[in-house]
Amino acid sequence: MKKTVVLNVVGLSKRLIGEHTPFIKSFLEKGKSTVIKPVLPAVTCAAQSTYLTGKWPSEHGIVGNGWYFKDESEVKFWRQSNKLVESKKLWDALKEKDSNFSCANHFWWYNMYSTADYSVTPRPNYLADGRKIPDCYSQPPELRDTLQKELGTFPLFHFWGPKTTIKSSQWIADAAIKTDVLHNPTLSLVYLPHLDYNLQRYGLDFNIISKDLQEIDGVVEQLVTYYQKQDCTIVLLSEYGITNVNNPIHLNRILRKEGYLQVREERGLELLDAGISKAFAVADHQIAHIYLNDPSVKDKVISVLKNMEGVEKVLYDDELKAANLSHDRCGDLVVVADKNSWFTYYFWLDDAKAPDYARMVDIHKKPGYDPVEMHTDPKDKLLMPKVIWKLLKKKMGFRTVMNIIPIDATLIKGSHGRLPESEEDYPVFISNTEAVALDKPLLGTDVYGILEHYVLED
Repeated sequence: MKKTVVLNVVGLSKRLIGEHTPFIKSFLEKGKSTVIKPVLPAVTCAAQSTYLTGKWPSEHGIVGNGWYFKDESEVKFWRQSNKLVESKKLWDALKEKDSNFSCANHFWWYNMYSTADYSVTPRPNYLADGRKIPDCYSQPPELRDTLQKELGTFPLFHFWGPKTTIKSSQWIADAAIKTDVLHNPTLSLVYLPHLDYNLQRYGLDFNIISKDLQEIDGVVEQLVTYYQKQDCTIVLLSEYGITNVNNPIHLNRILRKEGYLQVREERGLELLDAGISKAFAVADHQIAHIYLNDPSVKDKVISVLKNMEGVEKVLYDDELKAANLSHDRCGDLVVVADKNSWFTYYFWLDDAKAPDYARMVDIHKKPGYDPVEMHTDPKDKLLMPKVIWKLLKKKMGFRTVMNIIPIDATLIKGSHGRLPESEEDYPVFISNTEAVALDKPLLGTDVYGILEHYVLED
């Protein structure tokens, strides 16, 4: 088997490869490349699961970064168990062909309790006093201890939230190299999320994102240089490209005004009550799943959605099958935004009644994806003194909430999830080998077979 490494450079598209990414540009020019027609939805969990199973969301079941768990009547995002992926994974198929094959998975999603030989994924400690402590999870368990002893604690707050920086991608890259030195896996999967942050904050503003491009270019150069010394097959790919947006759409607020969505009030604040709502939206970037607890309102809800400014299409019935999304986890309807729009999870009509988690980084409580978590309130001139005071209170053992996230969706300037107008904004596939002809755009399901071929090539 041929040693192979797959570097998942999140958000990388041909539009971004140029003067600010000289190493990636050189790697592309020397190798073979194409683009990948994005999976629908073009979001992290759905795209990665399609690449690693060769199946569509209708088969592997990962219909987004989160969905409505009908048996629990709760919306849940960013689950971590690999058992949620309902199709055979690439590493299982390769191990069946050669028992000596091994796989290391660094931060690709659904990375807990998988059959990969070595895995590392973010997993903070939630303490009884309310603190969230940076940490990660690994298999075997001692790998975490080895990596954090040598590299320091995984920089969780640089991985997501207002403090995101290159530090998290750098740590993952260093951990991948360390794992390779220790265990020499046949296939290494490496997740590099850095571009995801400012591209969503600021869109394709090269005056701002040029620094981010240069930083991730340096990390890619470090990894490629290391793996080239081992005569590896090296793949650079991405899950989606990010494009400019300027129109947040509050689907749940509209469904609430129409009488379909229900909330309950706790301590003067509102919470979405999905279980008794006739219809509600699970927003995920530029797509949203609409779940109908009352099927009789279907036609009326479709009419409401189709008349919303910024909604490009509403998929249901045979259209969901054609989009390879027909699965029990999928919404009864799937809404796709137009090129300038994206969907928020917001359901309250008065910011004074927004739930406490709305102003916090809290990816597990929110019933939808919230990119505004990467911002702090630009109007709050006392923000830093507040943050310092809150951190001091936490260190002294007092319970406090880090409620520093604004409720202003207009701050977000970049998004993804739909099929972009231009192939310049499609995810890329770049390889240093000619083992497979890359002479036309790939489907997401094609990636599995190509990676399998690379590993089996000898």
